[in-house]
Amino acid sequence: MTIEILTVLPELLTSPFEHSMMKRAQEKGLLTIKLHNLRDWAINKHGQVDDYQYGGGAGMVMVCEPLANAIDQLQEAGKFDEIIFMTPDGARFDQKQANTLSLQNRILIICGHYKGIDQRIRDLYVTKEISIGDYVLSGGELAAAVVVDAIGRLIPGVLNDETSALTDSFQDNLLAPPVYSRPADFRGLTVPEVLLQGDPKKVDQWRSEQALIRTKQRRPDILDHE
Repeated sequence: MTIEILTVLPELLTSPFEHSMMKRAQEKGLLTIKLHNLRDWAINKHGQVDDYQYGGGAGMVMVCEPLANAIDQLQEAGKFDEIIFMTPDGARFDQKQANTLSLQNRILIICGHYKGIDQRIRDLYVTKEISIGDYVLSGGELAAAVVVDAIGRLIPGVLNDETSALTDSFQDNLLAPPVYSRPADFRGLTVPEVLLQGDPKKVDQWRSEQALIRTKQRRPDILDHE
């Protein structure tokens, strides 16, 4: 899978992809991440990619030409399965979207800045608009890193145990149950007996029950949407 990111701050995205699972995914050849500096397609020698917005008002807008020229050139190597714009007014990113996107072969993510990108780019090129929450960031880079991480870890072979992702929170519209490790007794708090008995069926039943209880307590809205 290849994920390409179009940004005015590629250096902001270097570190998140050079460590942990994203690093291993790339080393294994399972995931390719390409960072493209939008200023390479700037409208002048000063690297300009933004201008004042029509109608007045505070804040600059990322203009059409650099974005269109960049996307057109990048698509000469092949059409993107999805062109995603990270924006606060996009659809809320969730596990279901991550699962779907992990099945694609080639994705482009556009990181906005200032007041966003010219609407005509959204109309002509963008196939999916994503928000990671109801708040505003300085730019789309950190949001893009979140999306790439969520997608990348689902690619077969990235996790050492592929079944691990299947038991993550939200995979089955439930939060994950509590987890325990050694020691069995820590400062008077003990591991539930069922986890120590070695009966897989009882363990599965306990985990299912606990997942439902935790979801009802912490995120009842998930159950309301089923």
